Amino acid sequence: QVQLVESGGGLVEPGGSLRLSCAASGFTFSGYGMSWHRQAPGKERELVATISIGGSTGYADSVKGRFTISRDNVRNTVGLQMNSLKPEDTAVYYCHGFVGLRHYWGQGTQVTVSS
Repeated sequence: QVQLVESGGGLVEPGGSLRLSCAASGFTFSGYGMSWHRQAPGKERELVATISIGGSTGYADSVKGRFTISRDNVRNTVGLQMNSLKPEDTAVYYCHGFVGLRHYWGQGTQVTVSS
């Protein structure tokens, strides 16, 4: 079955960096686009970044220039490098894939940006 497992969250000071990783299994990873989303307390889940099969990327305006999404089709992982973090980046971050006409989500990893 499809599984997405995130790792790499934690507590970081404003201006710091974190790298998230999502390990995918149960499907042909190289054949699907992937994305990262986040949900802050009291807010709706929002799209953060996308990466296509061919490696084309897209970003929410709020993270453009600070976050970088990447994929490794050998290790079946999708990463999110987050730099210049701000308190408003605090949220649970989710890996997402749309496989076989179904949405799949990881369990989420908490990112807290605070001094």
